[in-house]
Amino acid sequence: MKNFNHINVDSFDAASFELAHKKNGKTVLIAGGTDLMNILKEEILPEYPDTVINIKNIPDSEGITVGENGITIGALTKLVDIAESQIIKEKAIGLGEAAKSVASSLVRNAGTIGGNICQDVRCWYYRYPHSSGGRMVCQRKGGSECYAIRGDNRYHSIFGGMKTHRSSCTGECPAGTDIPAYMEQIRKGNTAGAAQIIMEVNPMPALTSRVCAHFCQDGCNRGCQDEDVAIGNVERYVGDYILENSDLYFKAPATSTGKSVAIIGAGPSGLSAAYYLRRAGNDVTIYDTKKEAGGMLMYAIPAYRLPKDIVRKFVSSLKKMGINIITNTTIGKDIQASKIEEKYDSVFYATGAWKRPVIGIAGEELTEFGLDFLIQVNEWMKGKVGSEVLVTGGGNVAMDVAITAKRLGAKKVTMACLECESDMPASREEIARAREEGVIIMPSWGLSKVIEENGVLKGMELKRCTSTRDEKGAFSPQYDHCETQIVNAENILMAVGQQVDLSFLDEKYQVQLNQRGLIDVSEETQMTSREGVFAGGDATTGPATVIKGIANGHKAANGMNKYLGVVEAHIFHNMISEDEGFITFDPEGLKVKTAAKLKEIPADKRSIDKEDAFSLSVEEVLKEASRCMNCGCYAVNASDISPVLIAMDATIITNKKKIKAVDFFTIKLNSVDMLDLDELVKAIFIPDMSSFQTHYEKLRIRRSIDFALVSCASAYKLTDGKINDISIVLGGVAPVPYKLAEVEELLIGKEMTSELVEQCVDVAMKHAMPLEKNTYKLSETRSLVKQLLSEIN
Repeated sequence: MKNFNHINVDSFDAASFELAHKKNGKTVLIAGGTDLMNILKEEILPEYPDTVINIKNIPDSEGITVGENGITIGALTKLVDIAESQIIKEKAIGLGEAAKSVASSLVRNAGTIGGNICQDVRCWYYRYPHSSGGRMVCQRKGGSECYAIRGDNRYHSIFGGMKTHRSSCTGECPAGTDIPAYMEQIRKGNTAGAAQIIMEVNPMPALTSRVCAHFCQDGCNRGCQDEDVAIGNVERYVGDYILENSDLYFKAPATSTGKSVAIIGAGPSGLSAAYYLRRAGNDVTIYDTKKEAGGMLMYAIPAYRLPKDIVRKFVSSLKKMGINIITNTTIGKDIQASKIEEKYDSVFYATGAWKRPVIGIAGEELTEFGLDFLIQVNEWMKGKVGSEVLVTGGGNVAMDVAITAKRLGAKKVTMACLECESDMPASREEIARAREEGVIIMPSWGLSKVIEENGVLKGMELKRCTSTRDEKGAFSPQYDHCETQIVNAENILMAVGQQVDLSFLDEKYQVQLNQRGLIDVSEETQMTSREGVFAGGDATTGPATVIKGIANGHKAANGMNKYLGVVEAHIFHNMISEDEGFITFDPEGLKVKTAAKLKEIPADKRSIDKEDAFSLSVEEVLKEASRCMNCGCYAVNASDISPVLIAMDATIITNKKKIKAVDFFTIKLNSVDMLDLDELVKAIFIPDMSSFQTHYEKLRIRRSIDFALVSCASAYKLTDGKINDISIVLGGVAPVPYKLAEVEELLIGKEMTSELVEQCVDVAMKHAMPLEKNTYKLSETRSLVKQLLSEIN
């Protein structure tokens, strides 16, 4: 057992003070101690308490008293005293039955009711991790996965799980897309609801699904066992659905805020900000220097990856919302930044990164800028590309350049990049695509000098790159100058990055820049040093991915709304199907090991102006969504006491407030999360139940000790043989106590019959979704509910 500090206190206020003022380490309470001792001994947690505060000796903290309106039970009242109390037997017999059923006599003699209702989860993987081959940091402990989903789940929930924190796939998405939530909607056949979830953080999934690096898939827990869920391919289907039904998702706001905003730059960040600002009711005008809106989406990403008609459909949808887009207008040339600021209530700069960086190698002036190559690709179709091409860089832009050059007719395309292949910033899919089309990839090579003869480009000398980062992780490439290689090339296309062009900000325009020469903004709001002026996208971060730009634009829109005093009306999720509040997954979907792949045009049939791949069918999308594990905690609340307290409409009394038992036990996965860090349970109040019949029954393996596999608590009142009031709560079947609200509603005002019993049992189980190994709980739960109802007379 680990060592820990021990503090005795003589009041709840003293305990609260210690909890509030303990600066270092983790501090916990000990009352009965039956739970805490196992935690300290069995090493089941990744983080252990440094200090234990003993509250056992607080005066008047235990005991059962009868008042005018009900019973008050001190938090430190032992379970054995509750089980044997004559007061409880007369006025709350169900609670006495529950207390008596708790574990063993040893536990009942030491355990307290306050400790019981704040106890930790009952889960094999949580409590006995070493039995599974070593400590397992499950999602409940802060890990990423519930091991019961794919392992032994005989004791787990039959009604679904609950989130403990953001799923790892969502955590990897820069926009924070709730991926498991929209996958669940798709499994229900509700594409409209899935679309609405995505649109809350990303207004252009039809575009991002085609060009995003899909960081989310790197976080998918399935990737550790077979293939990660093809999130991007599912998103593509939903994104296409959104554009096909754009009137549903790009509605003009019902009311206007009277505020006007200008956005400089119609790239991903600017368009994202425009959507959320307009949705809030602001008048939005976008200025862009190009002929068409879309920024890099329109001009830099090849049509075979992102067809331009899809970009145009999205832009058209924004215009239908009432967003005004002014193109062919350059800020600083056609109109000054200061004039823009005078005209609008707020301004957002999202000008992107279009400028060529200077590498500083000899002969660099003879090379071409890769981004210019993509923008001017039509000119290169006239044979200008040559037979041998060298592309420098290892990101997705470099891949686009290399593949485009190959498709334009270059016989040999070589790509050289500093990074080793495993560290290349390009996505795995793009690297594979480049190789499939014959691009030669040379990882770990840097640029030395351009080879030329009389001003004519002949190739590039490369030097071996031995590492790209220093011991602190900072970019600091190191070279072996003795190992060089010459690559012959008629054209060298430089795709080693882009720079931000802030030339539109003249000397008179004062805005703070950071050490990188980018616009400095507030991390929280994206506001610049000029009040009411915001900036985002590449202008503040440097070249970044499309989805990062979208997330940045969304954050800026929120900051601008706050600055303008605009509170966006709550958007009712009318398209999202919600059941009992528990998350679910498809056990059959876990058996599908291979992810859904897009059907692609054969390599020899591909071109630069036709999309390479086709979207998934609805059947394929449904099958792929079923592979999502909807990672959460599927352990059960096995407390014997909490279902009874809910059934009896009890109130939890703390040193700060009073909380209804139904809220205390069901809103959060851990009931203690309903308390502040310095808050303690002092007592439990049960209203007068003298006119009710109360009961508690549970199924367990060994009557002498085990927690509930399934339990049922009830409290009901009859008037003239008909049910006047009733509460039924199940335990051991869900992450929190499961109240049978629909059954209760069905029973009110009715006289119990055998037909009604069967109907109620079916209603009680209609939302059940058992796991692979706990289907037995279905029959046991039905049996308990049927037994309870059959005894009502």
